[in-house]
Amino acid sequence: MAIISPTLGALADLRGSKKLFCGLFMSLGIACTASLAFISKGDWLTAAVAFTVAMMAFNASCVFYDSLLGAVATHSQMDLASTWGFSLGYLGGGILFAMNVFMYLNPRLCGLSGPVEAVQWSFLSVAIWWGLFSIPMFLNVPEAKTNAVKESIFLLTRKSIQRLNHTVRSLCSQKNILTFMLAYWLYIDGVYTVMTMAVDFGVSIGLEPKDLIRALLLTQFIGFPCAWAYGHFAPQFGCRRLILLTIVGYSLTVFFASRMTHSWEFYILALAIGMAQGGIQGLSRSLFAKMIPANQSGEYFGLYNLVGKFASIFGPLVVGLTAWITKDSRLSLLGLLVLFVVGGALLWRVEEPHQTREPDHAST
Repeated sequence: MAIISPTLGALADLRGSKKLFCGLFMSLGIACTASLAFISKGDWLTAAVAFTVAMMAFNASCVFYDSLLGAVATHSQMDLASTWGFSLGYLGGGILFAMNVFMYLNPRLCGLSGPVEAVQWSFLSVAIWWGLFSIPMFLNVPEAKTNAVKESIFLLTRKSIQRLNHTVRSLCSQKNILTFMLAYWLYIDGVYTVMTMAVDFGVSIGLEPKDLIRALLLTQFIGFPCAWAYGHFAPQFGCRRLILLTIVGYSLTVFFASRMTHSWEFYILALAIGMAQGGIQGLSRSLFAKMIPANQSGEYFGLYNLVGKFASIFGPLVVGLTAWITKDSRLSLLGLLVLFVVGGALLWRVEEPHQTREPDHAST
């Protein structure tokens, strides 16, 4: 995904069909997620393939989904629109996750034979939920009109690669955007690593599954109002300052995690992550959207997602290396402090585009 996402974005720009590409990959992801409900227990290889394809399709669809931000919000509305997207995402994800957990813990009460059937129905419910709540976007979100190139996919792919090569070269001369992308690569690396490895970290220090589930639910529901709040404060304080605030919050959280000894402290960790997570994701997306050319949003967001995907590789390696050196799982997350500190220092040098007064013609 890190390799192909920029090319997909450039291809969508040339075709003027971001919603079409988003729908195609989303449909593939939904189908693979639903298929997990029908895979027999023990058939791990088929499940692994379905899960991998579903994750790739989801990440590919996000390239086009993110690039639509400029079509639904004016320059002054982007912060609110972006953070609202993450805010409602946390709310919806939290509600569905709570339903799935209830099914898993109380299968008989839900008319199911046991936990295995509950997990199968959970996968099916995720697929249905994903498809159902995507319908409003396809019906109501406008796509900016472009001079679409009507050529074969082969020729368009070739042109998209050539165009992407030109964009990467020009990016090197755009110091402000390049500095932001370097900063984003580092600090989002730390964020994604905390998100993906929090459960493993909890298991390694001896927490019970029930504690981990409660902490995950807490993160989801705290993320809802906090992401919304960041969007409302952004016009007053600016995206850059608020992102720096969340980076400080993540740094303190990582340091606190290295001192954890009780399960209730993991809840505090989950609370802190929930307070910062939606804000740093939503504001980073809107800040980037305000910095890039609107007619090249697909390929630029392809590069943006490239950075995010490579970040998902490097961060866990830092955690693993720190754990191996220190021989203490509680200290494993401390290695992420370097990513947050250096990423924050680079972000400090980024010039944020000035808010401009624009007619509120776009729908949010």
